[in-house]
Amino acid sequence: MVVHQFVLLLLSYDRLSKKPLLFKSFTGLTVQEFDDIYNKEITKRYSNYELKRLSKRKNRKRDIGAGRPFKLDVKDRFLMLLVYYRLYITYTLVGFLFDLDQSNICSRDIQKIEKLIRECVPIPQKMYPITKRLKTPEEVEKYFPAGFLAFTDCTTEQQIPRPKNKMKRKTYYSGKKKRHTAVKNQLIVNNSGYILHKIGYKKGRKHDYDVYKNNHPVTPKQVVNVIDLGYLGIEKDFPEQLSALPYKKKRNCELSAEEEKYYNKMHSKKRIVIEHTICRLKKYKIMSDIFRNKLRKYNRISDIVAGLVNYRIMNQQC
Repeated sequence: MVVHQFVLLLLSYDRLSKKPLLFKSFTGLTVQEFDDIYNKEITKRYSNYELKRLSKRKNRKRDIGAGRPFKLDVKDRFLMLLVYYRLYITYTLVGFLFDLDQSNICSRDIQKIEKLIRECVPIPQKMYPITKRLKTPEEVEKYFPAGFLAFTDCTTEQQIPRPKNKMKRKTYYSGKKKRHTAVKNQLIVNNSGYILHKIGYKKGRKHDYDVYKNNHPVTPKQVVNVIDLGYLGIEKDFPEQLSALPYKKKRNCELSAEEEKYYNKMHSKKRIVIEHTICRLKKYKIMSDIFRNKLRKYNRISDIVAGLVNYRIMNQQC
């Protein structure tokens, strides 16, 4: 006699999708956006992705697919990844919600699907090779609408646990934040907030402009790069590109001319676009709380979050 055991998960797609407000709060996506990514991208690529992943192992003694199968299906694993990124809860709690052992959460169920998700969302690395080759005004207008503007910034530094190694403590210590930080992500967004360029993380000790000079992104010659006072010297170092900086007041003095004050006000109104994009990124707690994962995983995680933010912005424009 065969006995079938049905395990009722505390959190699953079938249960959570019936409550749209909770679904968006837990994942950062609407039910429709989740279904679009899953049905149009993940389901088409998953079989080939798994075959490629399993084929990398050399000296196999068993056929591909003969090992222990995943307890959850692909849809619930994708949901689990989003919930973990959005809420950044502990592995123990994730395991309790999805009825898994906590040792399997990161190393097995999430980590082995992250590369696939990265391929399925519009990450900035897919866009930059296109935007840096734009030449005609019509091509530029498509990716830099409403005035040919690009906004450059380094996101707020993200804290890491205090390193035990003395040299690492010195390297990762930020004098600006007075704490140990490891993450500076240089972003370029267009007037819609869409992320067009993102570099890998840099150590918190490094200045924003040093990051920019060593990882200088190329923008079309018609595009004006709207930046803040942290990038003073950019007009001298990169005279070939159009740049717009606010006026800087002298020490212990205020801006005297009303035109300068008005210009700075308009400059800030334009730059608020990138601040809104950074806010969207930081709504995923894995990008704002103390980063507890290994730093070697940071770039892949930040790519996925940036891709999810881009996907939502694209849907809002349609």
